[in-house]
Amino acid sequence: MCGITGWALTPGTALPGTLLTQLAQAIAHRGPDDCGEYRDEAAGLALAHRRLSIIDLSPGGHQPMVHPDTGDALVFNGEIYNFRALRTELIGQGCRFRSHSDTEVLLQGLALWGLRPCLARLRGMYAFAWWQVASATLHLARDPMGIKPLYYGPPPHRAGVVFASEIKAFLALPGFERRVDRRSLGQFLEFGYAFEEHGTIFAEVRKLPPGHLLRVRAGVAAGPERFFTPELHVDPSRTSADWEATLYATLRQVVGEHLVADVPVGLLLSGGLDSSLLASLAAQSAPVRTFSMGFADSAVDERPQARAVARFLGTEHHELQITAAELRADLEESAYHFDDLFADWGTISTGFLYRKCRDLGIKVVIVGEGADELFGGYWAFRLSAAQTPTDWWLFTLYRHYVGRRYGRHFGAFRTRMRDYLAATGGDRFAAIRLFESCEQLPNNFVMKVDKASMAVSVEARVPFLDQRVAEIAYRIPARHLLSAGSDKMVLRRMAQRYRLLPEETLGRPKYGASIAASWMDESESFRVYARDIILAPGAWTETLGLRGAMSDYFLHGRRGYPFPRAIGIFSSLAWRLLLLELWARAYGVHADEG
Repeated sequence: MCGITGWALTPGTALPGTLLTQLAQAIAHRGPDDCGEYRDEAAGLALAHRRLSIIDLSPGGHQPMVHPDTGDALVFNGEIYNFRALRTELIGQGCRFRSHSDTEVLLQGLALWGLRPCLARLRGMYAFAWWQVASATLHLARDPMGIKPLYYGPPPHRAGVVFASEIKAFLALPGFERRVDRRSLGQFLEFGYAFEEHGTIFAEVRKLPPGHLLRVRAGVAAGPERFFTPELHVDPSRTSADWEATLYATLRQVVGEHLVADVPVGLLLSGGLDSSLLASLAAQSAPVRTFSMGFADSAVDERPQARAVARFLGTEHHELQITAAELRADLEESAYHFDDLFADWGTISTGFLYRKCRDLGIKVVIVGEGADELFGGYWAFRLSAAQTPTDWWLFTLYRHYVGRRYGRHFGAFRTRMRDYLAATGGDRFAAIRLFESCEQLPNNFVMKVDKASMAVSVEARVPFLDQRVAEIAYRIPARHLLSAGSDKMVLRRMAQRYRLLPEETLGRPKYGASIAASWMDESESFRVYARDIILAPGAWTETLGLRGAMSDYFLHGRRGYPFPRAIGIFSSLAWRLLLLELWARAYGVHADEG
């Protein structure tokens, strides 16, 4: 795990002296254990790496890593979970290794098999840059589920491509324009993130979509190429029992591989189905340390449920309580980590847990992200059963996602969902699953996991988003996942069949509440804090024409506007405006310049 950055300029272009080091320093929190640089002056190429040592802690894992025979160079962010099997295969084909790292497995695989055949073999989370000397090509790639981020864009006043694990690195570029992309900003205000696969909050920066690669030759990037396509059609022939057995075998293997590390591993345990399942499967392989949190001044406290699961599994369990005052004190610093602006409050709350893990010597944490999106755990999936005309159904789904009655980005959402409907033969459940897993996960929820954990130099692993698990989930029909009173039924039946969890955990409903948004209404001190920032003179609220709505909310206690006015839920909008203003302050982006 690490941070990567670098550039490919027009060959023969003079490489700026210490600029590469400055770019890498901007993301030093992603890799405090080691750093390295690689330059090819004639090719106009520079690569930098910040290392968080997880597999093979020796200098043998140092990056950038150079192939001893081909001279190819690699900077790699992530983990290849099947690296041991790939290593054995490569040795059988004559490769010789100098380390025990998964980075060298990737480098050797790329050199022997080529880019696309190697990508087809990988099972893991990754973003990497591979400089292939023979073709003078820089290859950028991002994992199929978008677990690891990768951003790119043109360097100011130069021809070429700059890339990095976080947008923060771009801010070190002389002449970089901190200009807000208004389309992405509008989607952030409606959805809480920019759901279009290339867009970011900054107009000059793009993100490489999940399951895509980008080739750069002579400083010129071709359009992103897809190398992974999610399964688009369900398999109606199999029984629920078949899926349970298949999932159990696959998840056992995947969780076992996610436990492989040369440093201590912990697990975030909420007491809900998803994290509890992972804890149970992990406990079959090794002793487990679990961590949970509670929220003061809130009706939501999952610690008793987590405690019960930990007791059932016999884990070494740790608890943490977070107060509104602590959130407020940490919020402004945390806003710096929202560099590609998104509104998931969990970046702050889980950040406390990751920090506690790090304080206790834990460098790797397993989390349950992805199960809801892949196995139908959200209320949106129940809307798939509606027998209404397609456009009205899409409008209803849109309003569910954005908390508004209508808005400017319904057209883009409708187009995206119509594409998913066409790809799945009109299967509304499968189309929602694709939107959740291909848009919401990589652009919002997984971004929370990555940025909150890496901010404190902790690697977060997400077994439910392993490609092998996702490929099974995409094929399961709705009837095996939803019932009148429950969801994720295959997972619940699997847990019951193999006696993985207490009975009370299997039937426990999902909380799903936004604590930060509820604090807007429940905590007077937090409400006053947010009000003073959101309604400050010259704030983004004013520029966006939302001062009236926010004044009504904070000063007159209105929860939303009645039909036909657009905004229906004020607390979610207030949370997004608060993050927008704190983010703008952290990055020096003024409302009148956006």
